[in-house]
Amino acid sequence: MTVAKGKAWGWSSPLPAEGVVVADDAAARRVLEAARLEGRPWPVLGLVGGDLCRTLGGGADAGRLWSSAAMTFPVDLGEALVDGRLHLFMAHLVAHDRLWTQVVAAMNAQWRGRWNLGPRAHPNDGLLDVYEARLRLGDLAKVRARLHHGAHLPHPRIRERRVPAAQLEADRRLAVELDGERVGRASNLSVRLVPDALRVVV
Repeated sequence: MTVAKGKAWGWSSPLPAEGVVVADDAAARRVLEAARLEGRPWPVLGLVGGDLCRTLGGGADAGRLWSSAAMTFPVDLGEALVDGRLHLFMAHLVAHDRLWTQVVAAMNAQWRGRWNLGPRAHPNDGLLDVYEARLRLGDLAKVRARLHHGAHLPHPRIRERRVPAAQLEADRRLAVELDGERVGRASNLSVRLVPDALRVVV
């Protein structure tokens, strides 16, 4: 069940014996893609790095995953249709042109590297935080300077939505990254969230 306002989220529980430890979001995505292709259930993932791990307050200490300090969280899973191919994503989809003047992003986690790109994004609220930006060159430096603190929003040239699914359209083909890994180029993207799909441990 997705998180509700005022209700506790997550519980104290270590990674089960069959769980899979992953170093970052891209590694987690590859594990899930393999499970999907093979028709297996999603494994419980132990996170020791990446943007979803950081959003959940986790760290790089793998030993913690089997300790009394380990916390288990239910999280949502993103799906993206890119040039007719279905992909999964844990933390975010980010598509951009060469100069980053045109950007579309669907955030399931708060962070994208050093950028606090989705300051209100929550990994288990059943919603993607979707941004569509068409920036002038003069806007870039100002926006980038504020990204580390999540203070780039609101901005008159960045459209914000919190939705379970979205159709994203650009006027040119953009480089598409899923969980920080380049998967191709596209001008039309479909994204949606599968609520409460996974269990992760930090």
